[in-house]
Amino acid sequence: MNRRKFVRTASAAATASAVVAAPAIAQSMPEIKWRAASSFPKSLDTLFGGLELFCRRVAELTDGKLKVQPFASGEIVPGLQVLDAVQNGTIELGQTAAYYYIGKDVTYAFDTAVPFGLNTRQHFAWWIHGGGREAMNEFYKEYGVLGIMFGGTGAQMGGWFRKPIQSVEDLRGLKFRIGGFAGQVLAKLGVVPQQIAAADIYPALEKGTIDAAEWVGPYDDEKLGFNKVAPYYYYPGWWEGAATGTMYTNSKSWNTLPPLYQRAVEAACAEVTLWMIGKYDHVNPAALRKLVAGGSKLSAFPVPVLEACMNAANELYAETVAKNAKFAKVYDSWKAYRNEQVLWFRVAEGGFDGFMARQSAQNKL
Repeated sequence: MNRRKFVRTASAAATASAVVAAPAIAQSMPEIKWRAASSFPKSLDTLFGGLELFCRRVAELTDGKLKVQPFASGEIVPGLQVLDAVQNGTIELGQTAAYYYIGKDVTYAFDTAVPFGLNTRQHFAWWIHGGGREAMNEFYKEYGVLGIMFGGTGAQMGGWFRKPIQSVEDLRGLKFRIGGFAGQVLAKLGVVPQQIAAADIYPALEKGTIDAAEWVGPYDDEKLGFNKVAPYYYYPGWWEGAATGTMYTNSKSWNTLPPLYQRAVEAACAEVTLWMIGKYDHVNPAALRKLVAGGSKLSAFPVPVLEACMNAANELYAETVAKNAKFAKVYDSWKAYRNEQVLWFRVAEGGFDGFMARQSAQNKL
């Protein structure tokens, strides 16, 4: 036998086989069309833009076989009913913030953010390596959904107020649009929390139906126009040291997807998460400068206010653990993880960030 001829023939056959096999595999996969509803309007090009990016990536990763059509808040269901639509099978996917649904169970809040909790890096570590993903999806089983990390904002601002907040007394009777578990914390200090979807916040603030509102940060807040109707802008949003989004999928629908498509969805979610965090860090500095230059009064919450809020949060945690076994199961492991993370970040990240912040304050950068 001519060895060289054999090798050439075998190589050509292998190449031809690969060329034929790739399209054959693609052709053998089913064409599937899904719908994804968002809790956010199209005007928020980072939040809703993340869903649009996700849909493009899924199509690219599946050679166009799995197509997901994005819908903004209100196009299929109202923004705060996205999870319900996923649960009942109206849609297959929903982009939202888990803490919108604490009315079902306060345990939902861990998936987005809880007061005086993890920062973004720490939340990622908890979700991916610290058992967070497993704990939350064990909880979600009862609701017939699977949760996948989807985007995030980084630490958020403390919100817009029609009057200054100089003491804890200034919180009493304040009608404050605030999502998630934090509203229950502030209720202990006399605040009247309101949960309102993004599109409805501005008119409520303008008409005086509410006295204050928090959303995300400078870039989105300016787009929604809050600076036009409330002059006082506070930080930090202690209830959202990290605020991560969630892509919910109906469990039954998910289980019908070929594994290749499931991996494509997960990969696209991971890409959007990194893209969105980076986008907010990129656009917020310039947006904040613009707001301050336009007359917004930027202030830190007074330390006594923060301390009172933290004490109220710890009280609420203890009360909730005592009466909610599902919450307690997640909280116990989450709290230990948070405390270790904060201890570590005090050494490296905190040490570096604190030094750089002081240099910035002294105009030495």
